[in-house]
Amino acid sequence: MRISLFIFLLIIPMMFLAAQESETSEPNAPVPAQVQTGDTVIEAPAEEKNPQENITETAVEPAANPNVDTVASASWKPIRYEILWSGAIGKLSFLYRLGIALALIITMILLIRLIWFLFNRLNNKLESQTGMEKIKPLYFHKYKVLTSNQVIKVIEVILRLVKYFITAVLLILSIPFVFSFFGATSRFASLLFGYIFDPIKDIAISFVMYIPNLIKIIIFVIITRYVIKALKYFSNQIERGKLKIPQFYPEWAAPTYKILQVLLWAFTVAVVYPYLPGSDSKAFQGVSVFVGVIFSIGSSTAIGNLVAGLVITYMRPFKIGDRVNIKDITGFVVEKNLMVVRLKTHKNEYVTFPNLIILGSNIINYNTSSDEDEEGLIIFAEVTFGYSTPWQTVHDILINAALATEHVQKKPKPFVLQTKLDDFYACYQINCYTKDVAMVPRIYTMLYENIQNGFREFGLDLTSAHYRVITKEKA
Repeated sequence: MRISLFIFLLIIPMMFLAAQESETSEPNAPVPAQVQTGDTVIEAPAEEKNPQENITETAVEPAANPNVDTVASASWKPIRYEILWSGAIGKLSFLYRLGIALALIITMILLIRLIWFLFNRLNNKLESQTGMEKIKPLYFHKYKVLTSNQVIKVIEVILRLVKYFITAVLLILSIPFVFSFFGATSRFASLLFGYIFDPIKDIAISFVMYIPNLIKIIIFVIITRYVIKALKYFSNQIERGKLKIPQFYPEWAAPTYKILQVLLWAFTVAVVYPYLPGSDSKAFQGVSVFVGVIFSIGSSTAIGNLVAGLVITYMRPFKIGDRVNIKDITGFVVEKNLMVVRLKTHKNEYVTFPNLIILGSNIINYNTSSDEDEEGLIIFAEVTFGYSTPWQTVHDILINAALATEHVQKKPKPFVLQTKLDDFYACYQINCYTKDVAMVPRIYTMLYENIQNGFREFGLDLTSAHYRVITKEKA
């Protein structure tokens, strides 16, 4: 159906124009007009001559090559088709030209039908069982982006677009060429070819003129990429401990590399900006200002978290894997980036803190003492006893209970502090060292159990005496 429509669109206007041409071709035809280009005079056929088409133009010959005619771009299209019409095509008989045009149309029809047949056959093969078995799902880093059916649908859409594009190209090329066989439509062929090839010519010329700026941009980008690769290499060496810089810690390597990478790319964009096509236009500048304003208004909190993340990075309050306490939440640092910090509690709960909140909060790091100090983290427990029990006995029981606890350091030795002397009891605090920070809840459990067992072996009750005075009111 589409091919038949294509035949009517081409053949019917051609028959009308052929009839019009046969009427205008009389024995006493007027003298043909002349077109002069340089030293050459070309006669146009009589049927093309009319007051509006009487074009005579003389081009100035370049001094470097006198054999080449220079014709203004405005007059090139009408002249070249009048030359074509007055040349080999113009000398052919009307029926012969009509036969060539019909043959060209039939060839285009057959070629388009063949292309559509091949594409339809390919679509049928894709939709068959064999095609569905061969097409695999699309994965991206173990994530299924598209299923097999979705991949087939995408391929079918692409094939359909390619089919329409090839058909359009064939029609665009064939219609003006068919029109060029007849004098009455040769000017329309010029216009159609101009609509098609003038934009392509302008784009090609613009691209050729842009090549020097493109080379500069490529050079700047290549230099930036190799500088970033060098920084990446030194960052990896520092992070692995192979390269040591005084007062520069290994955990600073990765964030410093990212900051320098952003700054280098920003500097590169600022350098190549004047060389971008259309960078000096008002529209380009307006869009740039609009994007900048939207970004600054909508990302104030994000920028604050980003700056806070940089400050926290260079403050070094904790690192990945540390056991910390932030706003009464105790857990292990499992993620730390420029925007947020995530903790995993002992109950496998994940808590996310924006960097702005962390920057304004107190941070307790339980790993600092165990990593940087030989003694380790001090854990403690408190008990109270009445004054009837000698304090030396309480001290011995508490120290032995701490030494019997797993994951507690034998050296330095646990010690006891008396933190309070109440009216009816004294408060004793047992302190012991450990480097297994991840086991702190378990260590406390075992320490409490050993304290209870120790006092039970000595026949002492952990309950402290409390006295209360009760007075009876007189009746």
